[in-house]
Amino acid sequence: MKRKLGISIYPEKSTVEKDKEYIEKAHKYGFSKIFTCLLSVDKPIEIIKKEFIEIIDFADKLGMEVILDISPAVFDKLNISYNDLSFFKELGAAGIRLDLGFDGLKEAQLTYDKTDLKIELNMSNDIDYLNNILSYTPNKDNLIGSHNFYPQKYTGLEYGYFLRCSRRFKEKGIRTSAFISSQAASFGPWSINDGLCTLEMHRNLPAAVQAKHLWATGLIDDVVIGNAYASEEELKALGELNPYLLELDVELENGISDVEKKILFQENHLRRGDISEYMIRSTEVRKRYTGADIPARNYDSQKIGDIVIGNNEFGKYKGETQVVIKDMPADSRKNRAGKVIEEELFLLSFIGPWINFKFKEKK
Repeated sequence: MKRKLGISIYPEKSTVEKDKEYIEKAHKYGFSKIFTCLLSVDKPIEIIKKEFIEIIDFADKLGMEVILDISPAVFDKLNISYNDLSFFKELGAAGIRLDLGFDGLKEAQLTYDKTDLKIELNMSNDIDYLNNILSYTPNKDNLIGSHNFYPQKYTGLEYGYFLRCSRRFKEKGIRTSAFISSQAASFGPWSINDGLCTLEMHRNLPAAVQAKHLWATGLIDDVVIGNAYASEEELKALGELNPYLLELDVELENGISDVEKKILFQENHLRRGDISEYMIRSTEVRKRYTGADIPARNYDSQKIGDIVIGNNEFGKYKGETQVVIKDMPADSRKNRAGKVIEEELFLLSFIGPWINFKFKEKK
């Protein structure tokens, strides 16, 4: 299942021109999904249709799918029948997100609507909601899931709860998504905007770190920026991520050699399967540097997040690359080459046995 990046737009809080500019910029950096909201729109139906059709048509021509967030109240407000989703198809949407659910049978029936729209379910509930829907034999190809976002600080999901909710969907083979928060964006659908993330622990982290974490869990397919507008720097950083391989940002040690830089940044690293509690060992890489010259450099200790490389004094272990996960005394046979940045230290726990990972120099 190909993983995607997405943005969010709120036409009632901006202009069509600004939304188009943002969509085009995101597309340039590889984004392919758009979330937008009908819950907070308070305009006549004719104006809603005109604005949304123009924006969604623009996105569609760029190959970006648009999901509309709705609730039962939206059906009533716009006088739309549950048995006919053609209004949303006329807008050009690829799918609708049900912010509030129905009774299970209704969700299942919606997946067979003649419009063939994707029906996106709210994942942020640790109840048997999904199994109830599946018991009514929906068209699973038209069923996807998305977590909520939380505009008020300290109200985002607790991590353990998030994992339980996400597993319910992932274990059933349903496509999943969650929201991250831009640190540059200024608005969302509601007046309160302390960021728009799914996980509370993400609220003040850089957007790229949030995305790395969601993908590292293996439970989230699509990562969507909840608030608008993210900066071009954020869009670029997210677009450069590998959705399938964890890349850790590294601050380099002074005096590091070109050979050590090559080992760090031009190699894919693989953690050994027989793991140590003190370090993540990338041992395959040393086979390619048996003839390299790696002079020894002194350092004081090995702290969590330090990246060390075996030097000329380390015999057959020369070139072996290790990431410290538990403090240790210094070892003169190793050179400290750099350190995983503070914001990403928690990601080290996702590098388990036989997990591939990479390093990237922090700019």
